[in-house]
Amino acid sequence: MTSTTSASGTADHSTLPEHLGHIIFIAAAAAMGGFLFGYDSSVINGAVEAIRDKYDIGSGTLAQVIAIALIGCAIGAATAGRIADRIGRILCMRIASVLFTISAVGSALPFALWDLAFWRIIGGFAIGMASVIGPAYIAEVSPPAYRGRLASFQQAAIVLGIAVSQLVNYAILQAADGKQRGHVMGLEAWQVMLGVMVIPAVIYGLLSFAIPESPRFLLEVGRREDAKRVLADVESHDVDLDARVTEIETAMKREHKSVFSDLLGSRFGFLPIVWIGIGLSVFQQLVGINVAFYYSSTLWQSVGIDPTSSFFYSFTTSIVNIIGTVIAMIFVDRIGRRPLALIGSTGMAISLALEAWAFSSKSGATLPNTQGTVALVAAHVFVLFFALSWGVVVWVFLGEMFPNKIRAAALGVAASAQWIANWAITASFPTLSDWSLSGTYIIYTCFAVLSIPFVVFFVKETKGKALEEMG
Repeated sequence: MTSTTSASGTADHSTLPEHLGHIIFIAAAAAMGGFLFGYDSSVINGAVEAIRDKYDIGSGTLAQVIAIALIGCAIGAATAGRIADRIGRILCMRIASVLFTISAVGSALPFALWDLAFWRIIGGFAIGMASVIGPAYIAEVSPPAYRGRLASFQQAAIVLGIAVSQLVNYAILQAADGKQRGHVMGLEAWQVMLGVMVIPAVIYGLLSFAIPESPRFLLEVGRREDAKRVLADVESHDVDLDARVTEIETAMKREHKSVFSDLLGSRFGFLPIVWIGIGLSVFQQLVGINVAFYYSSTLWQSVGIDPTSSFFYSFTTSIVNIIGTVIAMIFVDRIGRRPLALIGSTGMAISLALEAWAFSSKSGATLPNTQGTVALVAAHVFVLFFALSWGVVVWVFLGEMFPNKIRAAALGVAASAQWIANWAITASFPTLSDWSLSGTYIIYTCFAVLSIPFVVFFVKETKGKALEEMG
C-alpha cells in the first residue's frame, strides 16, 4: 500500500506508507528510554518501606530520598535539548543508557543513605534526558499523519516500564517470602528490585545502534545525503526527497539555535506558548498521578492492606495504566489531543473526589469495607482516565506544539517544570498524608478540575499539522 504524500508530509489516512513497520521499530526503539523512565520511576515503590526500616528514618527524610531523583530529572530535562543539538539524538540516548546502568548498580549496592540518594540523582538525570530526547526524536522521524500515534509510543513504553517494574517487584517479594528486607541472591529484596534495571538499560543502549539519526540533526550538521537516506526509510516512495529536504532546510534557515533567551517575551517572562507548555506539564503532575506509582504499596498498607496484596494492587493499577494508554494511542490521531485531555480531566476529577471521600472514613489503620472498595476502584479509574488522556497527550503536545526555532529549548523548560512539579508532589505526599489523606486527595481533585478551563481557553489542537507549521 502507498500513501499520497506531499513534500510537506501531509498523508492520506486511507493508505499506509511502505515503511510503516520500520518506522514503528524506530519509534519503539527510541521509546525504550521511556520504558526505563517508567521502570526507574516506579521501581522505588517496592523499596519505600524497606528503606524507611533499614535506615530508621521518618516520613520527611524518606520523602526526600524518594523524590531526590526528580531533581536529577529536572537537570537532565533542562540540558538534554542543548546536548542533543550539539552531539545528536542517538549519542544522547547512549549516554542516558550508561547513566541508567551506573545508577542501577549503585542503587542496588549503597553504602549509606546519602550514597543511595546520589545514585538516584544520577538515574534521575538519565530519566530527564530520556523524557526530552524520546518525544523530540520520534516527532522528527515520524510522518505527520502518524506522528500522534508514534509519539504515544513514549508514554506506552513508560506505562509498560511501570507495569514490568511492579511485576518484577512482586516476583522478588514472593521469592523473599513476602519480606521487603528478605534475602534474594545474597542481597535484600529491595536491593535486587533496584538492581534489575541494569537489564533494560543495556538493551536501550544496544537498540540505539539499530536506529538512524534524526534527519533534522543530519541536515543541521551538513550531512544532506544521510538525511535523504533516513527520509527515504521513513517517508512514502511518492515523496520528492529533494523537495522534502529543501523544505526542512528552508525552515531551519529561518531559525537559529534555540537558547533560553529565545523563550522570553516582553510582558510575562516566557512567551505565551512556553507558558502553555509549562502549564500542561505541571497539571499532568499536580493531579497526583505519581503518588499511585511511587507510594501505592505504602498507601494501601497504611489503610490496612497486607504487603503482598498491596504489591498486587500496585501491579493491577499498572495494567490499567497500559489499557488506558492503548486507548489513547488509538484515538489521539482520530479525535485529537484536546478532546482526550478534557475527557481525562473530567474522569480524574470525579475519581479523585471519590478517593477523598473514601479516605475521609479512615479510622486508625483501616478503612470500612465499603469505603475500602470505593478507594480501590476509584484509584484504578483515576489511573485509567489519566492514562487515556494526559499521560499521552501531554507528551504528544510537547513534541509538536512549539515553533521549530524554539522547540528544543522550550521542550527542555517544559519537561523541567514537569519534574519540579513531580518533585513537589512526591516530596510532599508522606507529610500531607500524615496530616490528612482525604485532604491530600481533595487538593489533587482541585487541580484536576482546574485543568479543564486551562485546556479550553489556552491549548490549541495540533492534530495533523506538520512540525514546520507550528507557531
